[in-house]
Amino acid sequence: MTERPFLPFTRPTIDEATIEGVAEVLRSGWITSGPKVKEFEAALSEHFGGRPTRAFNSGTCTMEIALRIAGIGPGDEVITTPLSWVATSNVVLEVGATPVFVEIDPATRNLDLERVAAAITPATRAIIPVDLAGLPVDRDRLYRLAASHKLRVIEDAAQSFGSSWAGRQIGTFGDLVSFSFHPNKNITTIEGGCLVMNNATEAALAEQYRLQGVVRSGPDGMDVERVGGKFNLTDVAARVGLGQLPHWAEFKARRHALAKRYFEHFEKAGATELGLELPLADFANTNWHMFQVVLPEDRLSVTRAQIMDQLSARAIGSGVHYPAIHLFSLYQRLGWKAGDFPVAERVGRNTLTLPLFPMMQDDDVDYVVENLVELVKAHRR
Repeated sequence: MTERPFLPFTRPTIDEATIEGVAEVLRSGWITSGPKVKEFEAALSEHFGGRPTRAFNSGTCTMEIALRIAGIGPGDEVITTPLSWVATSNVVLEVGATPVFVEIDPATRNLDLERVAAAITPATRAIIPVDLAGLPVDRDRLYRLAASHKLRVIEDAAQSFGSSWAGRQIGTFGDLVSFSFHPNKNITTIEGGCLVMNNATEAALAEQYRLQGVVRSGPDGMDVERVGGKFNLTDVAARVGLGQLPHWAEFKARRHALAKRYFEHFEKAGATELGLELPLADFANTNWHMFQVVLPEDRLSVTRAQIMDQLSARAIGSGVHYPAIHLFSLYQRLGWKAGDFPVAERVGRNTLTLPLFPMMQDDDVDYVVENLVELVKAHRR
């Protein structure tokens, strides 16, 4: 055991001004959706180049609402990746449509766009790409493909706030773009998310779906045109988001510095010779939401869980992002099976998310690399 303070795989950075701002909201008496949500939405819209943006209580409902805005429902198919948080495909089921998984690219670990065309059928209505760990899917190829088949794109950009493609911030262009502000994301509202849309008509629909389908007129007029949910963000959460937004570039720069240090120390430690697969070293586009390695299962005498337990005993937290979705019982009942997507299955079995967050110290990276490499060497077959 070690006396070193425990290093979690992530931790949000919330400054004292934000904490005081939350206290002011609580004292104001207006703590549900109100002026702070509108202020947050305006700030987000400015960040996304003036595009209509609405805030919600999760980055899951944002994708569901995007599907509903796109008119996707029973009988429709939506192409997506099997390597993501299960919410990505669950929302497709939620609207009554059918998720169609396509294998991942082994280098990016994102949806393999080369394989997507073969999965398109007359029932295909949309593609949901996922920017795993903040690394964007190739937007140029994605939108060329979508346009050629007249498909909508719902970008699962939950992890890519602050990422970019060809010099343009994710969210400032494209179709429907969904972000998450969960505590492990690059900025947080504690829980929450936002949806970036194309026009005022879509924004009005999003508002209806956000709160029971209600449409208001005047001081007392109310109508319900469609079934909605209870997905509104609170002013308390919005105030946290307002405190985070000014720091996103600073957070990103620190994540980049830590990621570079990971690469340098893994290289010095001979990680690739040990069979550890490092992420794509992209410092032009990704926000470095996570730093993930893939363990060499064929060279280890222990399981990933045992490696994680031994790291924890050395005060190092780690995570799993993510198991392959199609292997969950729900999806196996829908017809998917082991062997359908061998690359996603192997990565899902062996990926390990290492600590990466702005408050980390440089020597925290050194400590993580030193201990992980030591464990991999100790358990080589």
